[in-house]
Amino acid sequence: MNASRDSAAQLSERACKKHDADAALKLLDRSIALKHRRIALIRYLHAQYLDAPLEARHHEYVRVVAARLSAEAVVRVVEAARGRFGGS
Repeated sequence: MNASRDSAAQLSERACKKHDADAALKLLDRSIALKHRRIALIRYLHAQYLDAPLEARHHEYVRVVAARLSAEAVVRVVEAARGRFGGS
């Protein structure tokens, strides 16, 4: 695994297992920078759940992504987010 993926894996563990809002926000920023779509939506939901300090740019990015998905795809993303976050 490369250093960037190692860092993302560590952040993911902090966000999901330790409920670290800062880690969740860093993962979301990484996904936005890499132009991820579905994983960015999942990470946005995690950051929101953890009360991370989301900015207008985060909301706008996921609004644009979600607008391009079908209702069924959005439901699958929400289910994936719940599954990754322990069913919360």
